Amino acid sequence: MAEHVKNQCFPCRRASSRNGIASDEKSRRINLISPIVSLLCFFSLFLHSHAASQDKAPVEDHLIGGEFSYVVRKGDSLTGIGARFGVGVGVLAADNSLSPGSLLKTGQQLRVDNRHIVPNIVSDGIVINIPQRMLFYFKERRLIRSFPVGLGRHDWPTPTGPFKIVAKEEDPIWDVPISIQDEMQREGKAVKTCVLPGPDNPLGKHWLGLSIGGYGIHGTIAPTSIYQFQTHGCIRAHPDDIAQLFDDVSRGTPGMLLYRRLMIANVGGQIYLEVHRDVYKKQPDLHAQFEELVRILNLESQVDRELATDIIRKQDGVAREITRRLE
Repeated sequence: MAEHVKNQCFPCRRASSRNGIASDEKSRRINLISPIVSLLCFFSLFLHSHAASQDKAPVEDHLIGGEFSYVVRKGDSLTGIGARFGVGVGVLAADNSLSPGSLLKTGQQLRVDNRHIVPNIVSDGIVINIPQRMLFYFKERRLIRSFPVGLGRHDWPTPTGPFKIVAKEEDPIWDVPISIQDEMQREGKAVKTCVLPGPDNPLGKHWLGLSIGGYGIHGTIAPTSIYQFQTHGCIRAHPDDIAQLFDDVSRGTPGMLLYRRLMIANVGGQIYLEVHRDVYKKQPDLHAQFEELVRILNLESQVDRELATDIIRKQDGVAREITRRLE
């Protein structure tokens, strides 16, 4: 569980801090102003997001990650390694001729391919692409930071849309939302109403509250859950990553939550395609979307459709080259 307070209908909301900054009255005020803040944020990002809508992504020009060798350490698992580097367990296993449940040996070498296309959406602020399960932070048109995140379950999805950071808090208290209390009761678990800071607090040590009603970016006490869809809607980050982002951003930092399954990048004349599974069932026909993008971007003569078709079929979440080679 990695969510915040929910006194009304939101799946997660921030709790009070150790020094009691966030009272119930403050939470009510935040709820009232959240739609206004979101609307203002929308207009501040409109010029970028309109040209780069979720359904018709522009061609990108930058990749992160790479192909490298990783030496297994004591206690490592495919799930944990995938969570840290932003690569699916199935992909990691297949690339190393393993099964997803394989036990690893200390000193074993693994091939890791965690190349991702960077969404070209904003020049300043945070971008989170939900299917990609990646967070990007830009400042003055430069990519400052990027890392994998955990997001909402298919039945408790993370919302899309513009947002701003409206709260920053270290050592948060988790006031358990009523909806999650109900879930605990249905599952026969001990019902908690409040979790103090410490090793049992699923929010970790840092909380960045969003203007989208009650959602936030926060740490976790379960790092292997990163790069999964397991939360109640909030954005879960590795403790090291959220600590750095916490220092980077301030209240008012803008952001955008996208739902973009298919991305194309032109990096120095090499064309890359990255495709993710449709966890929220929002974009079913990727073949048509791919063909439309290729036509709009004038790449029809530059892409290998056989390679592209295979990537669309696999949906493995890795940026792979589809440049057509002249015979």
